Amino acid sequence: MATPMPAARRATRIEPFQVMSILERAKALEAQGRDVIHMEVGEPRFPLPAALVEAARRAVAEESMGYTPSAGLPALRQAIATRYGERYGLDIDPARVLVTPGGSGALQLALGSVLDISDGVLVTDPGYPCHRHMAVMVGADVRTLPLDAGDAWRLDAAQVSAHWGESVRALLLASPANPTGAVVDVDSMRRIHARVRALGGVLIVDETYQGLVYEVEDHTALACGSDVAVVNSLSKYFGLTGWRLGWLVAPEGYAGVAERLAQNLYLAPPTLAQHVALAALGPELAGEFERRRALLRRRRDLLFQGLTELGFGMAAKPDGAFYLFASLPPRWGDGLRFARELLEREAVAVTPGSDFGSGACQGILRIAYTAEDARLREALVRLRRFLRAD
Repeated sequence: MATPMPAARRATRIEPFQVMSILERAKALEAQGRDVIHMEVGEPRFPLPAALVEAARRAVAEESMGYTPSAGLPALRQAIATRYGERYGLDIDPARVLVTPGGSGALQLALGSVLDISDGVLVTDPGYPCHRHMAVMVGADVRTLPLDAGDAWRLDAAQVSAHWGESVRALLLASPANPTGAVVDVDSMRRIHARVRALGGVLIVDETYQGLVYEVEDHTALACGSDVAVVNSLSKYFGLTGWRLGWLVAPEGYAGVAERLAQNLYLAPPTLAQHVALAALGPELAGEFERRRALLRRRRDLLFQGLTELGFGMAAKPDGAFYLFASLPPRWGDGLRFARELLEREAVAVTPGSDFGSGACQGILRIAYTAEDARLREALVRLRRFLRAD
């Protein structure tokens, strides 16, 4: 038998998600009859609104389910541009909007359009792991920009200057951020953008959790200028995870190359999901999505208080998303071991911080507050029992 060729070096640099092994084990325990509380995956647990079920049925019955243009249905691109006008007061050319298979597709287009092989890109630590992994896959030189819990994991322009290098071409950050929930405020975003532009780079902002903010202003980095790239998704605020739809607002002058990439990477975004997205972006469901945001805020407060009382460390309540990035009580130092033992003994699934960064992240957990209030309270009961038994 012939010796297999080694895998591509870039591919071998892609690290596994530890949370997927946690999820797999959680599913196995459920199959055995255990009552698992899921706080590991970033998925809103709300039912699909009846209006979207009906929109899907109507589209299947009345619309072609063939390929759409690679950049998406013109009506949907216009609807997304209109949303920026109505919600944020911006005049976005729909030609800059490309509909993609999930926010991940938008991230691929943004990185592929901006970065050449060996170009440097700054990503935050902690940060969403796909940011660095997708940058590796386009051949970029990934450089981490460490954030500090003492600053509530927020990035500022001075940090960008301190970590910029001669070959760096772009800064990729998320706001609201996964896993920390930190939000870059309007003034800080403008300063960061100005610094990146002065350094000759491109600012790429992942706004997947846009709209899911609590005590701070909901804004978009697109307000900084037409040279910003923004990645977004229908998965979080709108709760359409399995429909796999997102969008990129490309920097001015980049939409054409991004569309050519789309034609070759995935041909077109899913057709049925685009028709459902059109309904989701309409005014009829705006109140429902805001009601859900209020529920998530309440759950954040509930879990923040409960975890604090149990000895978990958090500098402040997160401003957005639906996660708490919590340091383990002092006698625990290994988040992965904690997560595995907690799952086995108490059937509570959480994500180890090592999925999101290095160093201090090893002693941190990302805990999603997407479950119902009663399930969060039960999780706190089980956590207390687990800690006392240790």
